Amino acid sequence: MGTTSDETRPDPDLLLKRVNADAEKAGRARLKVWFGMAPGVGKTYAMLESARRLRDAGVDVVVGVVETHGRGDTAALAQGLEFLPPRTVDHRGTTLYDFDLDLAIQRKPKVLLVDELAHTNAPGGRHLKRWQDVLDLLDAGIEVHTTLNVQHVDSLNDIVREVTGVSVRETVPDHLLDRADEIELVDLAPDALLERLAAGKVYLGEQAARAAENFFRRGNLLTLRELALRKTADRVDADVQAWREAQASAPTAGARDKLLVCVGTRPGSAEVIRAARRLADRLRAPWIAVHVDASERAPLSDEARARVEGHMRLAESLGAETTFLAGQDAASTVVTFARRVHVTRILVGHRPRTRLSRITRHLRRTFVDTLLEVAGDLELHVVAEVLASKDGAAPDRTKELSPPRRSPPVDYAWAMLPVGVATAIGMLGRDALPQPDLVMLYLVGIMLIALRAGRGPALVASALSVVAYDICFVPPYYELAVSDWRHLLTFSTMFVVGFIISTLTSRLRMQDAASRAREARTAVLFGLSRDLAAADHARAIAATSVRHLSNIFECEASLFAGAQANATDAPLAMLATTTEAAFAPTDLAVVRWAFEHGRPAGIGADALPGAKVAAFPLGAEGVLVLRPRGTETEPPRGRSPAPLATTDLGRAESRHFAELCARQIAFALGRASMHDRARDASVRAETEEMRNALLSSVSHDLRTPLATITGSATTLRDAPTEVPAATRKELLDAICDEAMRLEHLVSNLLDMTRLDSGTVAPRREWVPTDELVGATLTRFERALGTRRIDIVIHPTARYLEVDPVLFGQLLGNLVENAEKYSPAGTPLRISFDRSLRGVEIAVADEGPGFTPGDELKVFERFYRGRDAASRGSGLGLAIARAIAHAHGGEMAAATRAGGGAIVSCLLPGELAAESPPDFLAARGDA
Repeated sequence: MGTTSDETRPDPDLLLKRVNADAEKAGRARLKVWFGMAPGVGKTYAMLESARRLRDAGVDVVVGVVETHGRGDTAALAQGLEFLPPRTVDHRGTTLYDFDLDLAIQRKPKVLLVDELAHTNAPGGRHLKRWQDVLDLLDAGIEVHTTLNVQHVDSLNDIVREVTGVSVRETVPDHLLDRADEIELVDLAPDALLERLAAGKVYLGEQAARAAENFFRRGNLLTLRELALRKTADRVDADVQAWREAQASAPTAGARDKLLVCVGTRPGSAEVIRAARRLADRLRAPWIAVHVDASERAPLSDEARARVEGHMRLAESLGAETTFLAGQDAASTVVTFARRVHVTRILVGHRPRTRLSRITRHLRRTFVDTLLEVAGDLELHVVAEVLASKDGAAPDRTKELSPPRRSPPVDYAWAMLPVGVATAIGMLGRDALPQPDLVMLYLVGIMLIALRAGRGPALVASALSVVAYDICFVPPYYELAVSDWRHLLTFSTMFVVGFIISTLTSRLRMQDAASRAREARTAVLFGLSRDLAAADHARAIAATSVRHLSNIFECEASLFAGAQANATDAPLAMLATTTEAAFAPTDLAVVRWAFEHGRPAGIGADALPGAKVAAFPLGAEGVLVLRPRGTETEPPRGRSPAPLATTDLGRAESRHFAELCARQIAFALGRASMHDRARDASVRAETEEMRNALLSSVSHDLRTPLATITGSATTLRDAPTEVPAATRKELLDAICDEAMRLEHLVSNLLDMTRLDSGTVAPRREWVPTDELVGATLTRFERALGTRRIDIVIHPTARYLEVDPVLFGQLLGNLVENAEKYSPAGTPLRISFDRSLRGVEIAVADEGPGFTPGDELKVFERFYRGRDAASRGSGLGLAIARAIAHAHGGEMAAATRAGGGAIVSCLLPGELAAESPPDFLAARGDA
């Protein structure tokens, strides 16, 4: 008998992953891309030929948009196909025609042709880019056929720019090409394409001439053709690799490599990110994009931070996992994180050194230099950043830092104070103090003004100190002149030292401000998390969330429930809001789109950027909506401005923080949803357990008396004359007893049902205690027989304010329980005691007592204690507890020290009295 080795056994995780992938692929719409090296190679023509073949085969094919660019043969090929009417847009006095996404989804053909995937939509559309429209079409279940040129592939954008000198603005993220089910290469030799261009089959007139002089040079076309062939070959290679893995049921090559790319503020970081994507494709390795907010440098300006956010979005669109890190030293932080997540290669950008930087490189260490030292065994790839800025010049590093706070004029006035004080002290001790001490006095003043007012006033103080020192302490006195040129070095030193002190102090102030901002964000997130943890249901979580976010962003916040947002026709359900203004239909459409697609939409987002709201999806739980207040809307009175207040939700920093808050809210809503589901499951389990117990108990308690009644009645019916008189009496008594037992069982069930429903309200009145006891004992006179009953009533408990019917039932159930679970003939004790806790009504017996652990279970429905064969339904003590709760009391059970059980009911003390109140006594006299 053979065995299967571990090497040939299929990997269960891989099999499960493949099954899930196949199921996802089978349930989604197909995407086919005609791919080429440049305009004019015949992509649109090939797509239209394929569409005509599909139409002839009976497939429902519709043209969403086709750009013919005046090519007659392409326009002729499109004739006979169904076209969707375009969307018209009036933009700056010009009528634009564009693809109508909503109409296409409403028409929902089997196959839809959407030409030029990288096209930018006309203003007013749902999305900025046409490829985003295609994603919506695929989500709607429509198969899409489209076209794309290689220069529009995002990961190849920088290579195309280097080769052609043209910066292509319209790009398509690589993940959309990865999503394509089929890529068909449309290839044409460069010389043939140039002939088509010259013949007017690509562009017409002046546009063709400009293209021939710039983009359509033979060298450019050769390189673009190579890129297109390589991209297609990579796709074929990936398909072959996937097929081999499917045949082997195991991965043929493990992804041992993992890449990390460092993202900075310079424009060249985009090139590094694209290089990381290409390397990850070749290595078939996952990759991470990381940006470090180092505390050792000054905070970034809004422009630089927005650039970082753009780079991180680019990395996400190319398939990277993005992470923001914070640390004192950027290089050490990157290496520590890389080792923690098992990264093998680090990619970092490096700007070519200028002549000055080569001279001063030993004085100022770069990030790459530090990274080389601390990387250790990690493989480091340094990518040259060729892209500088829009105008080609090197970016100014000072523009990446937050601009210093502008000092008010009063701070410059304050700058004269330390100079005047230092001068006055120096004048008083000019004969005693040496000149170095006088210089130190001025430097101390400069440092103090830098701490208080910043760099500008400190520089003014430095200049005034030099002037005052020259006039007052350098011969000739009281003249702005220098007799000894050696004092010029002193003046220069004073000014340079003052400048350095003011710069360092200003940097410390900015770092302190950044630390305070980070602390404020952390405090806000902590407060939000703390309040969300305290909320125990979805509406409380929603109310807490919108209150916090309204304070944080100084805007209107609303939260919509997910279930209703997923419904096509049902209106959106709002869980909580801070605004009384209704949402426009267009705003509600943004909310629905964000929920259905799981992506942010509205202000600042790629989807629906023209909306007046910002919508953040919360997974399956709902959508968070932020709407900036109008200029006429004032913040609520009595509320101080929030530390992060901003109405510009389009800023990358604001949106990033809003997404962090949205993740916290989604987690809290998910927790509440799981808690609700667990509670419902527990209730269902308890209901099922109770149902089983009810069926078990009631079926037994019903069958036993019914069998007795049936047997006795049958005997009396079949032999009416042969049954002796004594036996006849016994049979009739048995029938009566069992009928009473059935009636008692049914009454208990009905009483339990009424008490559980909460419809029974006790009708309290003052009742003599001895009358309650007497009535109860009379009901159970036959069952008690000759038992001795000891009755003890405290003098202050001779009257009780209770419902006489319900409380009589409670007392009767306690007596009945004691009678059933104690030996016949043993005495019972009924007591009404008064204490500081209240009035305690107890029934004690001399039976076996309770099994340890049963003291609480005996009050559960259908629980019948250790003597399972005993008569009874197990509802008596449960009904007693329900009646006690209706009177504001509690039930307890215990085993007596001397043996036996005691079951008691503790009522509030105000329900007992020694004598009847005046109105009862008056009623009795009457």
